[in-house]
Formats: sequence, C-alpha cells, structure tokens
Amino acid sequence: MTKASPRLGNPLRIENALRHAVERNELFLLFQPSLDIASDRVSGCEALLRWRHPQLGVIPPDAFIPIADDTGLIIDIGKWVLLAACRQARQWQDQGLPDITMSVNVSAPQFRKPGFADDVAEVLVKTGVDARLLELEITETVVMHDAETTIGTLRLLKKMGVRITVDDFGTGYSSLSYLKRFPIDSLKIDKSFVRDLAFGSDNQAIVNTIIALAKSLKLTVIAEGVEKAEQLDYLRSQLCDRMQGYLLSKPIDSDALASLLGVTHPLIREA
Repeated sequence: MTKASPRLGNPLRIENALRHAVERNELFLLFQPSLDIASDRVSGCEALLRWRHPQLGVIPPDAFIPIADDTGLIIDIGKWVLLAACRQARQWQDQGLPDITMSVNVSAPQFRKPGFADDVAEVLVKTGVDARLLELEITETVVMHDAETTIGTLRLLKKMGVRITVDDFGTGYSSLSYLKRFPIDSLKIDKSFVRDLAFGSDNQAIVNTIIALAKSLKLTVIAEGVEKAEQLDYLRSQLCDRMQGYLLSKPIDSDALASLLGVTHPLIREA
C-alpha cells in the first residue's frame, strides 16, 4: 500500500485531488534537456510532470505518482502528459527552432492498456508533431513483462516513426535474446550506475558493458543523472552518445529550454 504523504495527508485525499487536477489545469510540465556529447548541443529533452496544488503549491512527483499508479489514474494522467508534450514540441517546431526529440515516460498501466498505440497515433494527429521527434521511454521491467505482446505494441509504434528508449537499463534482468528482437532505438543507463563513475568503481565496468552492448546492436546510449564533469569526461571517453543531468541543467520551463536550442555548450566540456 502507498504510504501517506505528510504534506498532502492520506492517499485517499491525494487521489480525490488528483481526479480534479487535469480538469482544473493544475498539472504542468518541466523539461530536462539532454546533450549530444559529440557536438555539445542539446538534442532532446525529457518531459517531467509536476502538480501545482491550489493550496499546497508545487507537489513533487514522488508524492503523487505512486498513488496515481495504484489507483489507475496514471493512465489518464499519462495521456495528458503525452498530449501536452507533443503540443509543446509542435510549438517549438512552429517557432522555427532546431528539432529535438521529446521524451515522454510511459507507465506500466498506460503501456499495457489495450489500444495504447492507437492513443499515441491519435495524439500525433491531433498535435501534428513529427512522429520522429517523439521518444517514448519504457522501463526495462515493463519491456520484459509479456515480451511477445510488448514486441507487438512496439512494432506498431515504430511503424508510426516513434522512437523507443528502454529506461533504467541495467536495473532489470533483460534477456539478450529478447533484447535483439525488440524494435527499440536507445538504452538509457540508470543514474545509479552513473553516480560513482569517476571513482574506479565496479559501475565503470557495468557502464562500459551497456555502452558496448548498445553499440553492437546499433542503438543510441543515453546516461542520466550526470552531475559532475568527471562523469561526463568518462562517458565521453567511452563514446556514450547522450547525457542528461544537473551538470547540464535542472528541469526548466519551455521558454528556458528553447533558449538552449541551436547553441553549443563548450563550458560543459571545461567544467
């Protein structure tokens, strides 16, 4: 059972408030940019959900997402996030800004819902965003659950042109024989492996293995949770493709993200 939040009270109160959050326009997105390591340019961003409660202010996601998962509200909330993220991506396109991928996290209940691929297609049509700019992030655990059904859904998404990233890679138990069959584009190294990269820990061997695996499968590899220049230096030495983390930027609003596009960030290399 999900624990109560001291700030919000018991889970039932959170659930009741969440049921009205979408219709009352209390939900909003922030964006965490990701850097193409080779070019030092922002090449993508991850849409991150936030909730501005009318009395309590901005509520962090770890205070309400688990309850949304438990109650099934995450399906409707996830669809709202997907629509809002694609609308923002289209707005950047219309402003003539450089194209970047918009990454959206997909929960297990949302992904397993019958007709999920149809929901994605509907959002793409409604917003007019280029499907190639949408990147869906699905955790390794979700991917490996009922692998045959997962492969079918992923193939439908790939036919649309949508990019697929396996999130938190390395924390689950992927079968390599299945991994080769999944129509995916990227592996995202979990931040727990990035944390101690610069200190000669066993995590270096794990990260090296993931990068080598991704390269052998012709997949892009992304490292999350990069907070120190030494971590980025190591990832650069191993030919990691992309990174995100506080070294580059904390989550920011759409205007701040737009200001980063098309600009090189050489200070990251020199930090």
